[in-house]
Amino acid sequence: MLAYIFGVALFALGICVSVALHEAGHMLTAKAFGMKVRRYFVGFGPKVFSFRRGETEYGLKWIPLGGFCDIAGMTAMDEVTPDEAPRAMWRYKTWKRTVVLAAGSFTHFVLGFVVLYLMAVTMGLPNIMGTPQISSVSQCVQDATTREEYVNPRQCAPGAPAPAKEGGIQPGDVIVSVSGTPTPTFEDVVNEIQPLSGPTRITVERDGETVPLTVDVTQVKRPVLNAQGEREIVEVGSIGVTFPREFHYDLVAGLGGAATFTGDMLVQTWQRLLEFPERIPAVVEAIFGAERDPNTPVSVVGASRIGGEAVERGIWWLFLFLLASLNFFVGIFNLLPLLPLDGGHIAVTWYERVRDFVRKLRGKAAGGPVDYTKLSAVTMVVILIGGAVVLLTVTADIVNPIRLPS
Repeated sequence: MLAYIFGVALFALGICVSVALHEAGHMLTAKAFGMKVRRYFVGFGPKVFSFRRGETEYGLKWIPLGGFCDIAGMTAMDEVTPDEAPRAMWRYKTWKRTVVLAAGSFTHFVLGFVVLYLMAVTMGLPNIMGTPQISSVSQCVQDATTREEYVNPRQCAPGAPAPAKEGGIQPGDVIVSVSGTPTPTFEDVVNEIQPLSGPTRITVERDGETVPLTVDVTQVKRPVLNAQGEREIVEVGSIGVTFPREFHYDLVAGLGGAATFTGDMLVQTWQRLLEFPERIPAVVEAIFGAERDPNTPVSVVGASRIGGEAVERGIWWLFLFLLASLNFFVGIFNLLPLLPLDGGHIAVTWYERVRDFVRKLRGKAAGGPVDYTKLSAVTMVVILIGGAVVLLTVTADIVNPIRLPS
């Protein structure tokens, strides 16, 4: 139980650090361009403490669920004092304002990358894409009618077949197709090979080249669960290879591995974000007793609980993976062109730039800054919808949380 509480607290601390770095990204870039930063606070609610360095007040508040960086004149509607007016943010060039606004999300991406790099050079990066890259080739394949025989296979009998070894498959090869059928994941490879027997055309990618091979698939006995949940022995095709559950790197190769993994996660995060609205009904159903779909959205509460369970079971890679995933999600979500998100402010900034460019082509003077009061209704709708989603996910994570498999 103590390990679980420690894990929850540690994950929450990780979130607080992410928030602090997000706002620090805004602050540092704003200061670098000469904008005036009035305040930099982590948290909301009553103030715990604060101090002043130069023209900026730094502080901490009691509720560590966010933070803010108060930049003078972030919009033309903000009130500024006469001495702040020349350094008001809205007076700066479009690209500088864009950099400042995007810096918060950029810090999330950097933090996620750093977490993945540390994983890459220590515990390895999980094979979440199911890449069918061969980690080892067995000396033989033979029956395994119990789980113990499967996990700890007995010594190869004389003359036992070794399909993969004899067929020329090598560690590091990536199986790209079986009998002409593409196999993007190792599960696809297994599903294609199990019904087969005898010589089979298997294509692998080796050192950037495509290599066609012929492998004599052997039928062996394996224990499986039938539709009734009962264990039975069946014959399935096997070639005698294993696939990695994680990829390990040295200090140099870890940079490339983490970069590639970051790209894959950003793509997956964007896809999950597009699927977000259609998964909300399942969250509502879970609140009223339906089985919780592990693919439904989770709140900070739910992520922290899963992080606590991961620490309790010693699954540190999952804890770090969740922390990186959360940073990528927040980073991308915050760039959506919706107010009051940073992406909404970026959209308004570039709208002004494009509008003024068109006006210049038409021989007209530049238009004034966008009147944010006219966008208040849309902003309020976004806030209400966002608040409702947060309320739903937090409720579901309390009454029917996602749990790790036993």
